[in-house]
Amino acid sequence: MTHEQAEFLLHQVYLPQIQNESETTRRVLQAVPADKCHWKPDEHAKSALELAWHLAASEMFFLNGVAAGAFTPGGGGMPENIKAPADVVKFYDENLSKAIANVSAIKGDALTRNVDFFGVFNFPAITYIGLMCSHSAHHRGQLSTYLRPMGSKVPKIYGGSYDEPIQVPARAQQ
Repeated sequence: MTHEQAEFLLHQVYLPQIQNESETTRRVLQAVPADKCHWKPDEHAKSALELAWHLAASEMFFLNGVAAGAFTPGGGGMPENIKAPADVVKFYDENLSKAIANVSAIKGDALTRNVDFFGVFNFPAITYIGLMCSHSAHHRGQLSTYLRPMGSKVPKIYGGSYDEPIQVPARAQQ
């Protein structure tokens, strides 16, 4: 991939996708009921709060790693100050714009340079942005399956849901 292709991919595909997807992620995070945030569907699963944190924190991890040109080991799990879904949303709101801005400033040569991912992968930096989008969609979908069993409503994600149907304009219904 050329530097120009990587810049095109970042600015014309990934950044608009991240902006759009972040609104959906935020709605799913907000839908986690505070009084049931420790619920999990199975003893081996993450709790809703742990999964919400993983979803939000991993986006910053990927974006910041790409911006820095290196991934550093995580902070050892969920911080002590994350007690409720609102704390996760606050973290997400406070950090996402800055992380996106840092990635937006990257030039083509840095986007095509290989970045080591703890000896597991060694891909061009731009590849990790696509991986982040897929990773987030996966965990957002996983978290959305927790919502109804916890007594919450499932927001629209890629189209309407039972709880938040798409409003079709009258002219399109003909």
